[in-house]
Amino acid sequence: MEKQPLTFIGDEEAKVRKSSKFHPSIWGDYFIRSSSLSHAEESTQSMIKRVEELKVQVKSMFKDTSDILQLMNLIDSSQMLGLDYHFENEIDKALRLIYEFDDNYYGLYETSLRFRLLRQHGYHVSADIFNKFKGDNGSFISSLNGDAKGLLSLYNASYLGTHGEIILDEAKSYTKPQLVSLLTELEQSLAAQVSLFLELPLCRRMKILLARKYILIYQEDAMRNNVILELAKLNFNLLQSLYQEELKTISIWWNDLALAKSLSFTRDRIVECYYWILTIYFEPHHSRARVICSKVISLISITDDIYDNYSTLEESRQLTEAIKRWNPQVVDCLPEYLRDYYLKLLKTCEEIEEELELNEKYRMQYVQDEIKAIAIAYLQEAEWGIERHVPSLDEHLHTSLISSGCSVVPCASFVGMGEVATKEVFDWYSSFPKAVEAGCAIGRILNDIESHEREREQAGDHFASTVESYMKEYNTNEKVACKKLQEIVEKAWKDLNEESLNPTKVPRLIIERIVNFARSMEEIYKSNDMYTNPNNKMKDNMSLVLVESFLV
Repeated sequence: MEKQPLTFIGDEEAKVRKSSKFHPSIWGDYFIRSSSLSHAEESTQSMIKRVEELKVQVKSMFKDTSDILQLMNLIDSSQMLGLDYHFENEIDKALRLIYEFDDNYYGLYETSLRFRLLRQHGYHVSADIFNKFKGDNGSFISSLNGDAKGLLSLYNASYLGTHGEIILDEAKSYTKPQLVSLLTELEQSLAAQVSLFLELPLCRRMKILLARKYILIYQEDAMRNNVILELAKLNFNLLQSLYQEELKTISIWWNDLALAKSLSFTRDRIVECYYWILTIYFEPHHSRARVICSKVISLISITDDIYDNYSTLEESRQLTEAIKRWNPQVVDCLPEYLRDYYLKLLKTCEEIEEELELNEKYRMQYVQDEIKAIAIAYLQEAEWGIERHVPSLDEHLHTSLISSGCSVVPCASFVGMGEVATKEVFDWYSSFPKAVEAGCAIGRILNDIESHEREREQAGDHFASTVESYMKEYNTNEKVACKKLQEIVEKAWKDLNEESLNPTKVPRLIIERIVNFARSMEEIYKSNDMYTNPNNKMKDNMSLVLVESFLV
């Protein structure tokens, strides 16, 4: 595709400074100043003791339960309530029994639940098991139309489909309108579940936010288990206390870094950065990894804003060259306002490396390589913006999958994970395999669908998004382009589902981090860009996870 003609870059156009203004942080120093956030030490120890007692009881439930349906419900509840990491051995053992069980006589709810649980844990289960719910005409039988519980179970199962599983695509199309039509007739607990998952299906939800919301639904369920409910509330409160401690540490670091003040044109979003990383891993044993990854993503956000919202093309080229060289001695080649940022970028990565064990230090080199790649991608986009060039969709994605940040953040998430993140994992990741490409596509396109209009209004020379690329290449309007791009997102999710079932080169735990980060994109971009412009819903969700504890 030919570029539109323009004057020679390097003269006046290369010197034009962009300008976009973002609203200040909605949190400020809240997590530094508030002394009432964390529970008193005595209260914390009491909660820990009670949690351990309740865990013993739940483990006994797994051990003493021989009924397959009860086992499935126990696993499902523990997962949605954010408790499953406490019972990994028990769940693995139960899943083997569930996999071997003959489900030919199961109804819609049980069949769909079994399919979803097994698929979520990497078991190959054929989607053909749902054929028994179709009539001779090829449609789902009408007697299912009033079975809200079964329909919801099938709806959530359908989002775990892979390429070619037509029946799951049909199930998705069939269940959604049926659930919408039944919504006003359902009892409170089931209606709340249906509303929650119609908004965003189970397998695309942020796990800790789901746990927080599902506890409120579960406690209204007449079939609830009060031991599990108490454990879920106490466990959440303990997790929240840990998150508050981590946020205080990170917020103090961020204030000391002072880049949000010296580079006032950037987004001051350290709390949002941390919340984003909670999507990748919420469990307490990933505390070190969360802190490391939050620092990296906050610096990437600053870098993005420099290229996207302020620097001239000439300055962008200078910064890219400096990042590629990764040497503090080249700082004098940068404009004055970028020198402090550049040195702090290098220093932060060096400090992270110093905190790692001797056999882990190599990991930061992979992160540095990702940061270099993203800088090159940012520069390419800056040039496109100056040139008013609208690339083809393929040309666009070749660059913008990297500039989305969806490759550097999961890579950084592995740095603090421990032994599971081997050098082989980092080598695999740096080869940009299908799972990584799919995760990047989800993030890039969802971002563009929600933010392209705002970015176009804020900066006339902002490079074209995938929406504009699709519109130009296929000569169509914005509505059609967004619909077609959403179909690409759905295909990318099927790629991730397939990769989760076939992790031949890396552990499933690694694939799960990539999937979790893709989930965050669904959460953040499902209604506007809630990172750039945190709205009331975003703040409410963050408050639920980070501030509002349960009374037990």
